[in-house]
Amino acid sequence: MNDRTRRFETAALPHLPAAYNLARWLLRDDQQAEDAVQEAYLRAFRFFDDLRGGDARPWLLGIVRNACYDTMRQSRHLADQVEFDEFRDAGTEDAGIGAAQRDGGDPAAAWEQRALGRRIDAAIEALAPPFREVIVLREMEDMSYEEIARIAGIPVGTVMSRLSRARALLRNALQEEAPPDKPGAHRDATH
Repeated sequence: MNDRTRRFETAALPHLPAAYNLARWLLRDDQQAEDAVQEAYLRAFRFFDDLRGGDARPWLLGIVRNACYDTMRQSRHLADQVEFDEFRDAGTEDAGIGAAQRDGGDPAAAWEQRALGRRIDAAIEALAPPFREVIVLREMEDMSYEEIARIAGIPVGTVMSRLSRARALLRNALQEEAPPDKPGAHRDATH
């Protein structure tokens, strides 16, 4: 193994889980995600000498993103444009999708937590790819707005707008699917 290969492995392999996570969420298919990540790592190795700076993660995830979009284009699953409505999408409420606290040892609470996780996953999968990618990169991979902008090749303001809209779409989807309240779970404000 030569020095270049060792440097590439040191820079790129730690980000393999994040690369697969992004590909899996974008493509919604395990096999296609594996293929896209493999293609992306081959591209990254080919162009490794072009990497400038110390952090390979945004550079590598940008290549993974492009490989996923290439796959979607080939499969004709990519929506052409993302509709933007200035009034609807101007909300400033920040509603991240952080994990809820787990109740230790309570089977009912554990079941509810798993059910909520499945609902959140389904809501994320239903998002258009440009919204899905910013949610995955920000909320699951904990990337900064600047890193997401670099990965997606869009301005930071567009990242913020897409993230806001994605969160609003998730809120709406989860509210529409919310299970009915348990009997006696809410109180009448007059009592």
